[in-house]
Amino acid sequence: MQVSIACTDHNLKRGNGDHSKSATSPNVVNQARAKFRTVAIIARSFGSFTPRHISLKESTGKHTGMKYRCRCVLMLKCLSLFPAGTWVTFGGQITDEVAEQLMTIAYESGVNLFDTAEVYAGGRWVRSSLVITTKLYWGGKMQLEYVDVVFANRPDSNTPMEEIVRAMTYVINQGMAMYWGTSRWTAMEIMEAYSVARQFNLIPPVCEQAEYHLFQREKVEVQLPELYHKIGVGAMTWSPLACGIITGKYENGIPESSRASMKSYQWLKEKIVSEDGRKQQAKLKELNHIAEKLVCTLPQLAVAWCLRNEGVSSVLLGTSNPEQLTENLGAIQVLPKMTSHVVSEIDHILGNRPYSKKDYRS
Repeated sequence: MQVSIACTDHNLKRGNGDHSKSATSPNVVNQARAKFRTVAIIARSFGSFTPRHISLKESTGKHTGMKYRCRCVLMLKCLSLFPAGTWVTFGGQITDEVAEQLMTIAYESGVNLFDTAEVYAGGRWVRSSLVITTKLYWGGKMQLEYVDVVFANRPDSNTPMEEIVRAMTYVINQGMAMYWGTSRWTAMEIMEAYSVARQFNLIPPVCEQAEYHLFQREKVEVQLPELYHKIGVGAMTWSPLACGIITGKYENGIPESSRASMKSYQWLKEKIVSEDGRKQQAKLKELNHIAEKLVCTLPQLAVAWCLRNEGVSSVLLGTSNPEQLTENLGAIQVLPKMTSHVVSEIDHILGNRPYSKKDYRS
């Protein structure tokens, strides 16, 4: 079982008050200055960093449309940066300079959550005021006094659930973390963890990280909403472009520089060239016509489609260059165009809309 960690100094309690503040208030200025310093520290973890002297007014006054969402205990921006996408990107496919650019662009655009892992370029992260998640295999290198959220990535079938929940509760009670969540767990496993926590007066998970994109919908649209309403578990989603499949770059085969061309990603190549993969590419061609009508790119349409689900706290973006990141962040501007008519048109093309109990009752 992997463990992932999220760090944040944001308000961890639900509240009905307005969390927005004036861009000119001292608190916002101080927070922005601290956050930009943090981005510099994070960028250094990938290599040398030369500060860009940007205007503080510029960094706090940009109106990107990035909004906070709260579907668990965390106040998160609706878009987050998954710097590695997988461990092939940071520390592998891109340079330290590009890593610095990506982190800075993301922050300036309003992103406040960065998801990484020890296997993603070594996981050399330090404490910050941003929301940072990381997945650890054999131990921590983060050099932090404490973290805010510990994520258990993939359940361990060889370990009793009670032992897992007791371990997470111990970590929290020792002051090492404030909350814990799950990643790639089934709804049944999450519910089991919750039941064990209630039975033995332990601490239950608060959030699930789940794969969610145009071709993967059941868990996030049917299972997790039920868990949220029953036990309050929120959803943070990853892979909105399905490992690059939804970008359209595999329409005419496997490009040499693509992830699917890598030896360790033979499974992705096989998925793309399979019969189902060819059917997906045909559907993407139709979806591209909708993107053109909305004056956006196919990746922007796909990310905006994920964001239109209000049950999603934040969508993790994977990227390997500044152009990709800027394009994906542009999905925020597409979100208002995701009307019920557009969503229905997309559903008609995909033909994979899952049905919940609510649909059956109606």
